Amino acid sequence: MAKNIPLNERIIFALDVDSPGEAERWLDRLGEQVNFYKVGLQLFLAGGFPVIETILARGHKVMVDLKFFDIPETVALAIRTLKHRGATFITVHGNDPILRAAVQERGDARILAVTVLTSFDESDMREMGLTGTVEQLVYHRARKALDLGCDGVVSSGLEVPRLRDGLGDKFLIVTPGIRPGANDVVQDDDQKRIASAYAAIRNGADHVVVGRPIRDAKDPVVVVKAMQDEITAALS
Repeated sequence: MAKNIPLNERIIFALDVDSPGEAERWLDRLGEQVNFYKVGLQLFLAGGFPVIETILARGHKVMVDLKFFDIPETVALAIRTLKHRGATFITVHGNDPILRAAVQERGDARILAVTVLTSFDESDMREMGLTGTVEQLVYHRARKALDLGCDGVVSSGLEVPRLRDGLGDKFLIVTPGIRPGANDVVQDDDQKRIASAYAAIRNGADHVVVGRPIRDAKDPVVVVKAMQDEITAALS
């Protein structure tokens, strides 16, 4: 899989906003500095397909992050509806039949299997009656997803080294839970398994998904440029 990824596509900015108008303001604000945007549940419910069309019309790429999880036939129909809308990445969160159904309908889109949400840690595993470590669970799910034909996975930066060591480099890894600086959980942050942009890319991630650190910054473009400097350093 070719991975000649431009620097302005390494960061996928999470458009976790509540209106299409606010999303467009972010497109204006970030300009050519960012060329890849994530549309999740909040914005998709607020604006639907026209939001995706607006982003694409400006020449940007889109990751549709709806984490499809339903019976295989329903997921297949959802992907069939979405695949001609221009999305580069579509996320699916499910078992083997669900992932298989998504892969069969993907068209030109790339299917990313969500491994374990970055808000999830080993205490959550124990509450669910699961044994082992988060890293083991991520690896198991990633291996299954790739065997089923998924194009890549969504994983925290902490598990990326294990994935690359065990599964190679011929698949995409997209990493959310990105925070500037040290890998320390910030108080009141619902993300538990976090990493810096430098660490995630250095570990082998292809893209990082960033929302709040950019959105809440006094000067978002300065933060983007600083993260891109981290990414350049990690790649070198």
